[in-house]
Amino acid sequence: MDGFHFDDAVLTDMGRLANKGAIDTFDVHGLRHTLARLKANVDDVVAVPVFDRAIEIARAGGRLIPKETGIIVCEGNYLLMRQQPWDRLKPLFDLTVLVEVEIEELRRRLRARWEGLGLDEDVVGRKVEGNDLPNGIAIMAGSAEPDLRVRN
Repeated sequence: MDGFHFDDAVLTDMGRLANKGAIDTFDVHGLRHTLARLKANVDDVVAVPVFDRAIEIARAGGRLIPKETGIIVCEGNYLLMRQQPWDRLKPLFDLTVLVEVEIEELRRRLRARWEGLGLDEDVVGRKVEGNDLPNGIAIMAGSAEPDLRVRN
């Protein structure tokens, strides 16, 4: 899913760069069309974008998925959201799994993620408390019932 992040220039124009990773900062329609194309399995190969964390950008055509691929795992925060247009994704999946994490553990992991990238404490705090943690709470509250829940 992260390959469908809007580019930083687009997010800047939208006034949403500080909220990168929020539900409205993804090309959900592009993701849906790509998933539908993969599910139909009629093309010899489907090129999908891949998010490159090292440069904070999605690279178009970053991975090729051949028709012979038997199982495709699609991972992402908002894949089960009930709000439109995200609610159009769930029917494309054969199996859905929701990984549940306690809020304090989620906070710890988010902080470690940004600290691991060498960001200073003020930036880490803003990213975690001002964006990432509220997104995580919204995901837990707004996701459709999955086929399987995993406590992590």
